[in-house]
Amino acid sequence: MKLTFNFLLFFVFGIQIFSANIVDKFRENVLLQNANISLLVKDLQTNKTLYDFRPNNSIITASTMKVITTATALEMFGPDFRMETKLEIDGEITKDGVLNGNLYIKGGGDPTLGSAKIGEIDFLSKWVGAVLNAGIKKINGRIIANDYFFEQQVINPKWTWEDMGNYYAPGIHGIAYLDNTYKLIFKTGKIGTSPEIIQIDPEIPGLEIQNFVKVTATNSDNAYFYGAPFSNVRSVYGEIPAYKNEFPVKGDIPNPGLLLAQHFQKKLNESGCEIVEPPASERINNCKKFAIYTHYSPTLQEIINETNITSNNLFAEYLFKQIGAKTSIPGTVDNAIINIKSFWKSKGLSVDELFQCDGSGLSPSNAVSANFFVELLFYMKEKSKNSDIFYQSLPVSGESGTLKTLLEKSPLNGKVHAKSGSISRVKSYVGYIELNNKTLVFALLVNNANGTSKEVTKKMEEFFLNVAKDK
Repeated sequence: MKLTFNFLLFFVFGIQIFSANIVDKFRENVLLQNANISLLVKDLQTNKTLYDFRPNNSIITASTMKVITTATALEMFGPDFRMETKLEIDGEITKDGVLNGNLYIKGGGDPTLGSAKIGEIDFLSKWVGAVLNAGIKKINGRIIANDYFFEQQVINPKWTWEDMGNYYAPGIHGIAYLDNTYKLIFKTGKIGTSPEIIQIDPEIPGLEIQNFVKVTATNSDNAYFYGAPFSNVRSVYGEIPAYKNEFPVKGDIPNPGLLLAQHFQKKLNESGCEIVEPPASERINNCKKFAIYTHYSPTLQEIINETNITSNNLFAEYLFKQIGAKTSIPGTVDNAIINIKSFWKSKGLSVDELFQCDGSGLSPSNAVSANFFVELLFYMKEKSKNSDIFYQSLPVSGESGTLKTLLEKSPLNGKVHAKSGSISRVKSYVGYIELNNKTLVFALLVNNANGTSKEVTKKMEEFFLNVAKDK
């Protein structure tokens, strides 16, 4: 009997040592021994902690922040929610078809208007049809893009100056258009020369580009835009490859609502509808208007799939401000933060370990603990009525999205559903591992490792594979 007890004690103690060794092996290697790490892995069925290291420490998250944003939006609005953009008029239409007033595009925070990702590319044809069906042949006024739905401060104050003006950190306006992105197309020559700008797509009236780009031996796009919100002056710096007939670099559209109004006016003119005044944009709450048409976005489920699978910053930030607009219009960053924290506090999560500044994770001021992520993932898997929808929105290891090359050709290929995160000196993964009829919930966040992002990723893959062996 004593022998049996000693054997069991040795067996349990041995498992604990092996588990501890997995964590120690990960964090004590030369790349990570000085890094800031927050780690937690739990068994979904038993809620037992399997591996942990400083799980309550809040550290920078990068794009794993999108898990919090998308989960909150899904719970608050439901998967079938659609954002609305309305065409409104503020005057009378005469018997001759003359609108004595203005035609407004009233934004509703839809990130998909003209998007190359999802939604209707040719939506403007339907808008033109709606105006003509309303009996309007001429507008004695102008087309006005109304951006009031979101705050006028379109750039998150916690983003870095280096990011502003680039496509991955665009302004978050009440009206989005064309993913708020344009392409600056260069023609390059030999190394050491300045490239020639040959096209801006789409053309943006009044846009001024100050070109400081150099042609170097680089093989990739290392060019960056700088520019303030609403300003038509953009400076572009950095390096691009030599001898390219067409090399595109992407920047953010300074005023997407205005560009949409300009394109809409052009379409109406082509249809025979005359507009007397040039297009404009405004950011005031003007409610004395009559709607003639409502455009609906794709479902929230579709938007969340795009957000998580491809790590779409624009969509994440629009969802973030949509959460802010849930309680007060215009939607603001501050309201979004309050609403998210309040929601998860009501569900019993450790919101004192959540420091959220944006929806995408782009800000280096964001900080979240592994414990908070695991709590949220537990809730979404076990308690949410949207459990399957959320789970399916996450990339799959070796198969899809930002996890397409993670753990491919390994025993965990296709068995990890997770969101990745990566900015300068930050690498993170949060999600689920499916193993032998078990589901493990995990969060692994690493800041300030002594190595490249690729090297850190390899060590994280080794950790996941050791967990799989242990189970």
